[in-house]
Parts: sequence; C-alpha cells; structure tokens
Amino acid sequence: MQFRFITAALLAYLLGSSVAAVELNELEGSPVSSMQQLTGKVVLVDFWASWCAPCRKSFPWLNAMQQRFGAEGLLVLAVNEDTDRSEAARFLQQVPADFSILYDHAGALAEQYQLMGMPSSFLIDKKGQIRYRHIGFKQADIAGYETQIRQLLAEE
Repeated sequence: MQFRFITAALLAYLLGSSVAAVELNELEGSPVSSMQQLTGKVVLVDFWASWCAPCRKSFPWLNAMQQRFGAEGLLVLAVNEDTDRSEAARFLQQVPADFSILYDHAGALAEQYQLMGMPSSFLIDKKGQIRYRHIGFKQADIAGYETQIRQLLAEE
C-alpha cells in the first residue's frame, strides 16, 4: 500500500489538534511525512483498544474498506489507545490490520476529542475536513458508512 504509515503531526493536522499535545508512535514501519502525499485522499481515522469487543468486529470491515476503496483514494488509519503496547500487539496478532496503525500511548488525542466510546471514528474528506463521526460499530450501520465513504470519494 502506498500510504501505509502517517506521522503524528499529520494526524494532528487532519484532526485539527495541536501537534505539541499529541505524542503518537508508529507501531511499525516508516511514517508518511508530507501533507502533500495525502492530497485528494479520504481518510478514515478509527480509535480502538485491545479490550474493545466491537473493535474485533470492525477490523475485518476496515480491512475490506482499505482493500476495496484504497485504489480510489481511501486511507484507513487506526489509532490504538492501549496503555500497554503489548496488548495492542496481541490484538493485532489475533485480528490483523491491512491498514496503518498508530499508538497513542498517553491517550492525548483521545482525550482531546473526548471519545465517548470504542471504537470511535472520523471520516475526513479530500480537503482535510472532518465530515462524519461514528461512535461504536454495528453491523446494521455498515451500509451507511460505506455510502458516506463512496460519497466522499466521488467529491472533487
């Protein structure tokens, strides 16, 4: 995948937060370092934790979305909120991710966005604007999520 990793600064920019307030570490690989590399991308940012039962159900769907719409410009990015990084690694062994994973070890970004539940996700349009926010993950909502993704991908 061309845009597998993303920096904390870029994520902070996408979500409109202060870079200084966010200390994210990549779980693996090299970061994408330029906003220009995301120009024209639709970004789905998903906050998750190893203890989150709905997250186990959402990851296969997130994998499918990245595979299905990645070539059209979708970038799925998941931000882990575990305080113990080994818990996240164990989760990922059981439920692999085919998308970018970041670790928010201090929970700074989650706190700033006052997450109401896990998973929580933000769908960001090609101009970097948050257009949709979802709390939780339910099979019944999948069609609506996919409609929103297709809508943002179709926009200029």
